[in-house]
Amino acid sequence: MIAGDGDDERIDWLRVVPYLLLHLSVLAVFWVGVSRAALATAIALYALRMFAITGFYHRYFSHKAFRTSRAAQFVFAVLGASAVQRGPLWWAAHHRHHHVHSDEESDPHSPHQHGFLWAHTGWFMSRRNFATRDKLIKDLMRYPELRLLDRFDVLAPIALAAGLYGLGEWLGAAHAGTGTSGPQLLVWGFCISTVALYHATFSVNSLTHTLGRRRYPTRDCSRNNWLIALITFGEGWHNNHHQYPGAACQGFYWWEIDVTYYVLRLLGALGLVWDLRAVPGAIRNAGSIE
Repeated sequence: MIAGDGDDERIDWLRVVPYLLLHLSVLAVFWVGVSRAALATAIALYALRMFAITGFYHRYFSHKAFRTSRAAQFVFAVLGASAVQRGPLWWAAHHRHHHVHSDEESDPHSPHQHGFLWAHTGWFMSRRNFATRDKLIKDLMRYPELRLLDRFDVLAPIALAAGLYGLGEWLGAAHAGTGTSGPQLLVWGFCISTVALYHATFSVNSLTHTLGRRRYPTRDCSRNNWLIALITFGEGWHNNHHQYPGAACQGFYWWEIDVTYYVLRLLGALGLVWDLRAVPGAIRNAGSIE
């Protein structure tokens, strides 16, 4: 518990039960086994949903780093919701609040203010942070489909889990050589993939404010961490991001691998997104190169 407003900061254990059960469900791998199909599904869903979080929940909904159609906006919002990180409005509102108060007392996930564990996985369990900060996302609140998705965000992961179970059962019956089943594809494609996705993205809140290098003297403690950048498709270039949050890219130099940005460039070439915001040269060159 962090210092603050008493009950508001207490963990709401009833709401946390599904989160804890999802972690425990990973142990079912010892009963369901593994197959190439299950492993490939887990990796594919990790990558697809990671991009939905980094490219759309973060760079699009939170920072408006590019433009897209209303249809694409909704499709990637649903994919992001399937990662079980709440709805796009909730996610964007809390992230915008983080940038305004980064590493200050009111930053909900600052490891320097509230401790590493709270920053990594405790903050979203509290009663205070359960509600969406509507005032910070007035630009997004005008879309009724996003408001509906935010209200019923649990439906997307439920649909994904059910679909994976059904697919696994079909593969096991129609293509026995795959060696998979409904429970196996559910455990690998949903449970293991989602838990891995959780802690990769959560590490941006915790590790990239504690470990890494600082190129820019931002007012917070953000750091660039190449390992986190690899597993989160570019989000680990966090000091870069806090230097200029509105950029579609977070790897400011060619050697800073930013998979999310590469995919956004591809979607741009296909006409699905446009007006990707670049980093002004003066801002990019304002720091000392490591």
